[in-house]
Amino acid sequence: MPRSQPDITVPDLTGQLAVVTGASDGMGLVLATRLAAAGADLVLPVRNRRKGEAALATIRQQAPQAEVSLPALDLSSLESVAALGETLNREGRPIHLLINNAGVMTPPERQVTANGFELQWGTNHLGHFALVAQLMPLLRAGKARVTSQLSVAANSNAINWADLNWDRSYSGQRAYSQSKIAFGLFGLELARRSAAHGWGITSTITHPGVAPTSLLAARPELGRGKDTLSVRLIRALSARGILVGTVESAALPALYAATSKDAGNGRFYGPSGPGQLGGSPVEQKPYSRLRNEDEARRVWEVSENLTKVSF
Repeated sequence: MPRSQPDITVPDLTGQLAVVTGASDGMGLVLATRLAAAGADLVLPVRNRRKGEAALATIRQQAPQAEVSLPALDLSSLESVAALGETLNREGRPIHLLINNAGVMTPPERQVTANGFELQWGTNHLGHFALVAQLMPLLRAGKARVTSQLSVAANSNAINWADLNWDRSYSGQRAYSQSKIAFGLFGLELARRSAAHGWGITSTITHPGVAPTSLLAARPELGRGKDTLSVRLIRALSARGILVGTVESAALPALYAATSKDAGNGRFYGPSGPGQLGGSPVEQKPYSRLRNEDEARRVWEVSENLTKVSF
């Protein structure tokens, strides 16, 4: 019997500009395709131009009328982030939706970004933090909805304040958790500051549950020559409709947060199924590690200092 897929209705987005990171494949491509089908124009910053062109071809099949650009972006390089910000600000078009979806996960050996940060900390959190800062004039002009994609990993471990860069001792999973906890704290702090200062931005955080994306697949550039046992198990469970979601269902919390007028500032959305692993999107209570406002302010200040950007 075919698996019944959860879904949501996306409102008409004609005339709106959406920026989606990590849209070359997986959930990001699902998100971009759904936004384009609803009428949005897309900016899909890509690190790999070939993958970006393939994604564009997929989007065109569903939304042949969509206006889509593929500017270069490497979130592990603050110079690349700044260059994209300069390009979009020069073009001057207000941004209505920003989905911070891109990420890297658990390289087996410690790697660093172009700026010397541990790769996950530097890409998943600091790169996106700097991107939002660079795009603030356009986000404010568009009264944008900013959606930041976390992970169930933000519900475990902690921020390693004594060694943020994991110079002394590296754990891929703990470093991944840190990057997602920090990113979640930032998303909620952005919501508070927008409300306090009248920025007009609606900031939400989301998590996709568990689905067979490429995060744990073979990634030679990350030092992972073959698929992990975890991703093989996730694929098998997903194919059988057991517990976990599909790539399409995993994209729904972010799609809902980015497009639904019922998705409120400072709210957290994820799947509704057992263990929050799959299912339709619902509002959830933020993980315990995301509730400390003092820690959120600390993350914000440290991130401004490390990235040399300011809001």
